[in-house]
Amino acid sequence: MVLLFLYSCQPAKETPQQEGFYQPWQSLGPLFHDVQMAGVFPDSKTFVDCTPKSNPYEIAEKYEEVKNNPDFDLEAFVKANFEEPVSPEVKNIEENEFFKEHLDNMWVDLTREASDTSAISTLISLPGQYVVPGGRFREIYYWDSYFTMIGLGVSGRTDLVELMVDNFAYLIDTVGFIPNGNRTYYLGRSQPPYFAQMVNLYAQLASLDKAVRYLPMIEKEYNFWMQGADQLTPSNVAVNRAILVGDSLVLNRYYDLLDFPRPESHKEDFELAEELSTEEKSTLYRNLRAGAESGWDYSTRWFKDKEDFATIRTTEILPVDLNCLLHGVEVILNRMYAHEGNMDKADEYAAKAANRLTAIQRVFWNEEKGAFTDYVWTEDILEDQVTMAAAYPLYFNTATDEQAARTISYIKSNLLQPGGLVTTSIESGQQWDFPNGWAPLQWIGIKGMEHYGEGDLAADVAARWLQVNKKVYRNTGKMMEKYNVSDTTLNAGGGEYPTQDGFGWTNGVALGLLSENPVY
Repeated sequence: MVLLFLYSCQPAKETPQQEGFYQPWQSLGPLFHDVQMAGVFPDSKTFVDCTPKSNPYEIAEKYEEVKNNPDFDLEAFVKANFEEPVSPEVKNIEENEFFKEHLDNMWVDLTREASDTSAISTLISLPGQYVVPGGRFREIYYWDSYFTMIGLGVSGRTDLVELMVDNFAYLIDTVGFIPNGNRTYYLGRSQPPYFAQMVNLYAQLASLDKAVRYLPMIEKEYNFWMQGADQLTPSNVAVNRAILVGDSLVLNRYYDLLDFPRPESHKEDFELAEELSTEEKSTLYRNLRAGAESGWDYSTRWFKDKEDFATIRTTEILPVDLNCLLHGVEVILNRMYAHEGNMDKADEYAAKAANRLTAIQRVFWNEEKGAFTDYVWTEDILEDQVTMAAAYPLYFNTATDEQAARTISYIKSNLLQPGGLVTTSIESGQQWDFPNGWAPLQWIGIKGMEHYGEGDLAADVAARWLQVNKKVYRNTGKMMEKYNVSDTTLNAGGGEYPTQDGFGWTNGVALGLLSENPVY
């Protein structure tokens, strides 16, 4: 089941209970737009996380009645009719608390109980406990959770890993895919498909026999990413996330079913598109949403003009990392079906994996750069920009030895900084660009180097990253979402919101790197 939500400036007639989900951009009508554009809350995400104190349609009607009164105060109206979300304070360093001990102890602070949907809320209920990233991120996030789980495994919390895998399986079963996060405003998009890797990690912690029960959900999620592939023809080469390359090769892109401003970033998206035509706005909004699905929101990686955010063209790009992830899904489906004795299905996915492996080595290999880059399918060209996504073929063992050696050489010469691996070499102010480094890409880069025999370089990168983690921890008592890896005297910056502390995937990767035998 795929849920489609249309943006409307008029309150919908249905009740939240009948709709199944509270969608403030619909049920609040003009009030939603006015609150977001007025900047009642400095962070646009705050309002969509607010809980109405009464029926939202009645609140919207009341707003229409009073908004033109001379003494009307919008902020006071919002405060009177909505409960603001509360983010528990992240625990600072305690006296004599060691670095690893702090990381182990943080799981308690970042764990949330099974969601209660008795209140009208954008939060989608989950059946079990889960770990949130921290800061403004009060809900579960898809690809964050895989790297969080690595740390949970090191901390001996297999029970929590299992609960989180169960939660994601529940979302696949009930929603039809894994949304960006368990919020109604994320229901148009997913995130990098790490569910199969989560199940693989759980199999390492528990057993393959226990993990194989998730096989139907892995395949269902795979079918979500491949939805429309059977409709592709030379005259219809793009359907949803599936793209036909050449006569028969099907690869994937990031996409979003919806094409209106992201509710959690409504003001920012609306203002960026303000001068555009209706058709241009639709295209821009979908590309912004697809960029959010990628997890790299945002980076010049997605821009046609690297100096102009408004030229974002995520849907025109086949990302090398996404296609490596889907190759990984195909490999795991092959292995699980073989384990179950279903060799017809095992052979089917073996063939799919083999085709995608060939494509990764041919379509995404940039001979001129000596590294893997994204492919712009609308122009039949390779992207000129090399990013840390180039490390994914190393992590998933889909590069030839020569390709791996040249890619590692490129990364070492161009992306290795004093504090670890920088995401791109372009300084744009976007948070997934220079000078920021992110925990998941350190893990992908380090393990990819290890897979191709560069253990010493991998250890050096890990040491640089952990040194920055520890320095900021000593100075602030906190772990951060991202770090400035170029100037290690600073923390980080850039992007749509301030640097967040907590922080789930940073803690998970740090624990994985500190462990002699991490699972991944």
